[in-house]
Amino acid sequence: MTTLHPLNWYVGWWLILAAFITGAGIGLFFHREDFWGGYASFRRRLVRLGHIALAALGGLNVLFSVATPAASTSTHAASLLLLIGAVSMGPVCFLTGWRQSFRRLFFIPVTSLTAAVVLVLLGGVP
Repeated sequence: MTTLHPLNWYVGWWLILAAFITGAGIGLFFHREDFWGGYASFRRRLVRLGHIALAALGGLNVLFSVATPAASTSTHAASLLLLIGAVSMGPVCFLTGWRQSFRRLFFIPVTSLTAAVVLVLLGGVP
């Protein structure tokens, strides 16, 4: 199998590893009903979202790395935008769970990921 976007492949797998590590760390305390304000608390929901974002966006980068041709300018830009979105989403979720004022940073991963998907769609079927 040829990896056409090696940086996306490596970053994707590192994000998946980070998801496993953060999941294990967070999971040590999830059995406590009052952990970070309880199951439905804003803080706990954001931390869970950050953990899942690491795994999902890591997987998306791995998939992109092997399924999308590297030839066009739009796929190169999409590659970089996927990396920016994937690397920033987890930390923005974790920071927002810590301090709600960090929610203003969500435009970074959301804009990057949305633009990446649009560029992939404009690039057509590989």
